[in-house]
Amino acid sequence: MTYQSPISPGYSWYEATVGDRPEYPPLDGDRRADVAIIGGGFTGLSAAAHLARMGVDVALIEAHRMGDGASGRNGGQLGTGQRAWPEEIEAELGYTRSKALFALAEEAKAHLLQFAETNGIEIDYVPGHLSVAHKRRYLDAYRAHADIMRERYSYPHITFMDEKETAERLGSTLYFGGVRDTGTGHIHPLKLVVGTAQVADSSGAHLFEETKATGIEAASGKVRITTPRGTITADKCLVATDAYGADLEPASAAHMLPIGSFVGATVPLGAESSVLPGGESVDDSRFVVRYFRKSIDGRLLFGGREVYSKGNPKEIRAQIGRQIAEVYPFLRDVEITHAWGGFVGITVPRRPFVREVMPNVIAAGGYSGHGVMLANFMGRLYAEAVGGNRDRLKLFEELKIPPFPGGTRLRHVLLFLALNWYALRDRI
Repeated sequence: MTYQSPISPGYSWYEATVGDRPEYPPLDGDRRADVAIIGGGFTGLSAAAHLARMGVDVALIEAHRMGDGASGRNGGQLGTGQRAWPEEIEAELGYTRSKALFALAEEAKAHLLQFAETNGIEIDYVPGHLSVAHKRRYLDAYRAHADIMRERYSYPHITFMDEKETAERLGSTLYFGGVRDTGTGHIHPLKLVVGTAQVADSSGAHLFEETKATGIEAASGKVRITTPRGTITADKCLVATDAYGADLEPASAAHMLPIGSFVGATVPLGAESSVLPGGESVDDSRFVVRYFRKSIDGRLLFGGREVYSKGNPKEIRAQIGRQIAEVYPFLRDVEITHAWGGFVGITVPRRPFVREVMPNVIAAGGYSGHGVMLANFMGRLYAEAVGGNRDRLKLFEELKIPPFPGGTRLRHVLLFLALNWYALRDRI
């Protein structure tokens, strides 16, 4: 029997190909822990694995199944650096802070790959990534970006591509140029989720699925999390629900909003296909980013349809199919075998939101589409902080993340209007 996520539309290709997906029992009764974690995605499971290996008593609850949110349903691209290019961050925060954030992101990338290798998690890693310009006037910025990365950030893996090279590497003439990054790549994200959960479980963490947090209180030096069938009392708590915790904790809800992103998987294209002959993943310069790559079995995984509310759009296949046809006209009639979606938390500046939102309770999320790499590493940084070294986590805690304007009533409306304006600009 196939599993249909209750919080996202569509049975994903990831679910179809992940192999054994262990089940964990729901919480039944009250329990005590050193650290309680809410959310069974990349951040929560990574924190649980590292804490358990430190000898910390950890209890993690997930409202559905591990990875049912953005962690198990995303585009699988690692990326390089933060969500914004380093030179953009540098213009706002200065070179020293930008350089430190870039160094952390590079460590995050290495950590993810090493964690998977060390623990025998097959994540289907394929190296290479292309960032491409859908408007010719953007090319100067892409060319400068490659130079800046090499000269100011000591990252030699990014090179500029002209229109001809871009067409050859994409198998499409839609884009005008871009950059190629050989220092990153893409993975099967649900395999990483499942493997990280197994590492946490085997290390002694207590994992509970189908256990929704209904409340959280901090008083007298303790944190108390309520669920429908029991409570967890802990010394510390990590809230790692990202886009799925709006009703639980108001500070995160004010600073992070969910946007829906949707992906389709085609039939295998065959070894003779001209699509992405080098196997790289791709993102483009639209504000409503289109992202795509080929799977390990030769399917085109294509994402890009977004909604800026909690509602799920209909006819995902048809909408994704139209976007595929814009990039690859010869795939206009290709069969889409799987179509799915999920919600990701974004912040106003598209940087992570990490805060102590009440005594002994830290919330982490808002990776804004750059979470495959950063979310996993944030779990490790949280474990470091519990172990007594909070310096590196503080680099994210100190980032200025303003709340979304409009308060509880209007922020979704204002976000909808603003982001649809930017989406319109993509077409101008």
